[in-house]
Amino acid sequence: MSAPQQPAAQADRPALSDQYVLTLSCPDKQGIVHAVSSFLFMTGCNIEDSQQFGDRDTGLFFMRVHFSADEPVTLEKLRASFAAVGDSFRMDWQLHQAGDRMRIVLMVSRFGHCLNDLLFRSRTGALPVDIAAVVSNHTDFAELVASYDIPFHHIPVTKDTKEAAEAELLELVRAEDVELVVLARYMQVVSDDLCKQLNGRIINIHHSFLPSFKGAKPYHQAHARGVKLIGATAHYVTAELDEGPIIEQEVERVGHEVTPEQLVAIGRDVECQALARAVKWHAEHRILLNGRRTVIFA
Repeated sequence: MSAPQQPAAQADRPALSDQYVLTLSCPDKQGIVHAVSSFLFMTGCNIEDSQQFGDRDTGLFFMRVHFSADEPVTLEKLRASFAAVGDSFRMDWQLHQAGDRMRIVLMVSRFGHCLNDLLFRSRTGALPVDIAAVVSNHTDFAELVASYDIPFHHIPVTKDTKEAAEAELLELVRAEDVELVVLARYMQVVSDDLCKQLNGRIINIHHSFLPSFKGAKPYHQAHARGVKLIGATAHYVTAELDEGPIIEQEVERVGHEVTPEQLVAIGRDVECQALARAVKWHAEHRILLNGRRTVIFA
């Protein structure tokens, strides 16, 4: 039996190995889009998708271009040849192969809903990531992680061992060539030094619209206040606790009849959705930092 025929558009589409994503930010001025598109034309590349945004508040310009190469070319060659364009506009830019799956580390304590969700999404291909390891200060989810054939690292944290624990985490990040650390309900405050070393590369999920209902039992606090919206916020981690640049927020409307336990269950679903989208957008190079804010080309 012969293989089914692909639609013409799909058959002609370049393989992922020949597709790339360019992201950049720079002071806004005339000629940026022309310079980028001219570069791609001169190097035999075709734009598959392009998004841009000029922020009048900061005077910065942001752009994400997904393009394909008509002829085989290496990522290193593209980066080397684009450097002159980047320098001429003082760009902060990155160039990645579109088909590469980002290597990430998940960190968790004793609430496993976000961990379980991300493990499943990664396994089924819903997230373009490879989970290099799971790190926890407890052993509760060692068996779950083992069922996915992913290394589990138990790194206990106390006041006296915090510095050593973070050093062990950073060594793991370096050894496994990890590009993103995800705090999937990891209930330890990370140090300012770790935030600096992983700047723009560590995402947290917070159980509310920041900065409401901090501390213990946030959903019970929400119930006591009679809230009508349950929210969750995914954000980059900075030295300012729970105040990093916001990536995504999700809400669910609730009524007066909902119990605190039901709020917890609803909240878990909301947290999973917001965190999964944040990780996906980061892995697809759709997020650009704009000071304390983000630009997201979703």
